[in-house]
Amino acid sequence: MKRKEPSYKFQYAMLLDDNELDNFINQKLLHANSFANKIYLNTTSKGALEFLTNLETSTTAQFDIFPQIIFIDINMPMMDGFQFIETLKIKFSKRFTSIKIVILTSSLSIHDREKSMSTSKNILFLNKPLTKEGLNQI
Repeated sequence: MKRKEPSYKFQYAMLLDDNELDNFINQKLLHANSFANKIYLNTTSKGALEFLTNLETSTTAQFDIFPQIIFIDINMPMMDGFQFIETLKIKFSKRFTSIKIVILTSSLSIHDREKSMSTSKNILFLNKPLTKEGLNQI
């Protein structure tokens, strides 16, 4: 008997966090809740941008594998989450407004929350850990 494929909210998602354990746990949560079918994992902002550039070049009208939602930690070395978002906005300007961005952070700073809202209306700010209730807000 063939198993029925679940109905996913998003086909493609990306998790960007320098903590590999957080990425692993969040990936399992997204799959368990049928939130995303394919989940790309990245531990550096620069690596994620390079990966997205490669996806962009391999995308066709019939085969678009670019993530529709990106979960981003803001506290990362070398290039933080806000710098990543600004670069994403410039490099992928045509796609930026259609990508749902979720800042997933341990930061309790009001400044970080306000900065995320002023960066884009398309950003949701969630505190770690990611939960089913948090996914329901998206």
